[in-house]
Amino acid sequence: MATIWLVGLVMSAVGTKDLFTWFLEVVPAIVGMAVLVRTYHSFRLTDLVYALILIHCLILMLGGHYTYAEVPLGFWVRDAFGLARNHYDRLGHFAQGFVPAMVAREIFIRRGVVNGTGWRYFLIVCFCLAFSAFYELIEWWTAVGTGEAATAFLGTQGDVWDTQWDMFLALVGANVALITLGRWHDLALRPIRNEDGPR
Repeated sequence: MATIWLVGLVMSAVGTKDLFTWFLEVVPAIVGMAVLVRTYHSFRLTDLVYALILIHCLILMLGGHYTYAEVPLGFWVRDAFGLARNHYDRLGHFAQGFVPAMVAREIFIRRGVVNGTGWRYFLIVCFCLAFSAFYELIEWWTAVGTGEAATAFLGTQGDVWDTQWDMFLALVGANVALITLGRWHDLALRPIRNEDGPR
């Protein structure tokens, strides 16, 4: 997985449309990888969660290479379904809820943060919404600080509701992840929880 991540990062940088935008888009993947390497021996995650993180990183890298508004896959979807804009950024924000939900779920369960399944579900979704809102603030601060240079990073494509759509899709992504992958994740956690011991 680390090799795929590294190849993806290098390929996304080669021939990128705008180096500044590329950096802004892939820096979360770089920071995330640094955290995962640092915690690999002290708090190794399940292969399922590592795979999801890798997929999210590749989504970021592809968006960074082309800029989200110009990813060819997004144009193909736009033309195939008669949409008004390139929706690749929507995929990115869906993943921004989907993947962090599974990371948070693993940490919550293994660290015994919340024992009740209902409260755990609620708090994970709240975390994902907070994470998404904070990212929107980062985009705002970047735009204020760099002006026109951040236009491609924002990728609003003239949509006045872009920020709201971004947070809504993160909310949808978090719920879809918890509903569809919960049991699979529980199975992946069984051997690791035995190693973690009681909390």
